[in-house]
Amino acid sequence: MLAGASDPENHPAEETPSEQTGKLDPHYPKVCGHRGNVLDIKWNPFNDFEIASCSEDTTIKIWAIPKQLLLRNLTTYRKELVGHARRVGLVEWHPTAANILFSSGYDYKVMVWNLDTKESVIMSPVRTIDCHRDVILSMSFNTNGSLMATSCKDRKIRILDPRTGTVLQEGNCKGHRVNKVLFLGNLQKLLSTGTSRWNHRQMALWDQDNLSQPISEEDLDGSSGVLFPFYDADTNVLYVVGKGDGNIRYYEVSTSEPYLSYLTEYRSYNPQKGIGVMPKRGLDVSSCEIFRFYKLITTKCLIEPVSMIVPRRSESYQEDIYPPTAGAQPSMTAQEWLSGMNKGPVLVSLRPGSEPLSPQPPPSPRPPPVERPNSNPLPLASPRLLSQTEKVAGEDAQRPSSLLEEKMPRWATDHRLEKKAWLTNGFDIFECPPPKTENELLQMFYRQQEEIRRLRELVTQREVQAKQLELEIKNLRMGTERF
Repeated sequence: MLAGASDPENHPAEETPSEQTGKLDPHYPKVCGHRGNVLDIKWNPFNDFEIASCSEDTTIKIWAIPKQLLLRNLTTYRKELVGHARRVGLVEWHPTAANILFSSGYDYKVMVWNLDTKESVIMSPVRTIDCHRDVILSMSFNTNGSLMATSCKDRKIRILDPRTGTVLQEGNCKGHRVNKVLFLGNLQKLLSTGTSRWNHRQMALWDQDNLSQPISEEDLDGSSGVLFPFYDADTNVLYVVGKGDGNIRYYEVSTSEPYLSYLTEYRSYNPQKGIGVMPKRGLDVSSCEIFRFYKLITTKCLIEPVSMIVPRRSESYQEDIYPPTAGAQPSMTAQEWLSGMNKGPVLVSLRPGSEPLSPQPPPSPRPPPVERPNSNPLPLASPRLLSQTEKVAGEDAQRPSSLLEEKMPRWATDHRLEKKAWLTNGFDIFECPPPKTENELLQMFYRQQEEIRRLRELVTQREVQAKQLELEIKNLRMGTERF
């Protein structure tokens, strides 16, 4: 999802297999066709061989990438969308409906396109949303695509009905100049990044049903680069990447205060000019990878992969850190969505060889994580940042100050009785890894102290019961001797 142009005439977007590393040939095949700078590109979430790109030439083009990848420069586009009067800055695919594309331009308009037609050139969108008074800076959808949030240069956040263009909520950011806005899954909240009135980079959390004022605000630093937020709804982790920075911050998101808990950050001396992410189904589950960035480093002409990996010693599939996630199959057609239908994403398991779990899952919100008592908590772990090129932890990355709670898989409750003999204070002695950090060691120590206290109470109760039985036996013997 990196946008840009390296050739002053053709402004191409390059393609290469993810397994291929090393320096590319300067004449490596490219995607060429726009007459101006390419401002944004997005992969189709339901087709790994289709790209949408928008440009300063006021057009949007849809490209079909050959399955054998590029053998020569690709200049023939599959579709061209012509409707904006000025340059087009953003494109977004609908998260659950097939062949629905959104675009926003410097004409202050958002256009909804139906690509499910035979026409190669589409001259008019199915809907034009004309409620913004300045340039649209970002667009984001909720899980089932029934709501769209936009941030605008007029310092307002809007929540729209993407089918009708009706403004459902509008927030005026007086002390928070917003750049990017993002739906946080099914938590009914929005996150925005921008700058404060003192020009400090800032994050703000909003209730999607009330945009009158933010729930919380947090100043980060005094740098000037734009902050790009990425949210992983499966692990409730928010990643914040700054343009021109060398670090990547990440936070744990919860439904109660303080809402955002700082974990740690990845640090590098190489600043990123752009950033892209790998879809969940492209991760390496065998190494417990939960997120992967592709970092554009222009000073070295390099794209560097950076992986978030949960430290686990077991090489088996870790179902607790890979809950069902959105797959590559749309849940409805373009016509169904345009007619008013809403459906959640088709969920799939990341276990190798698994099938889609439900063809049409209900769009019900995911319940918040259940807080467990301190007397017998589940094992805790936190994602640690590893570079895929080195596969080792960054030496300059500090340890997490807050830990992510792991979720217990459904199969664990079914087999709990069978494995009861293996469990010690709620832990599987064959699967639970030993503590690796001071925090984990302290938590293990407190759990053992709690277990010792419980066992002592149990021994005391047994001793009392034994004395009572001894007294009853003496009384029975004395009664028998009298008779």
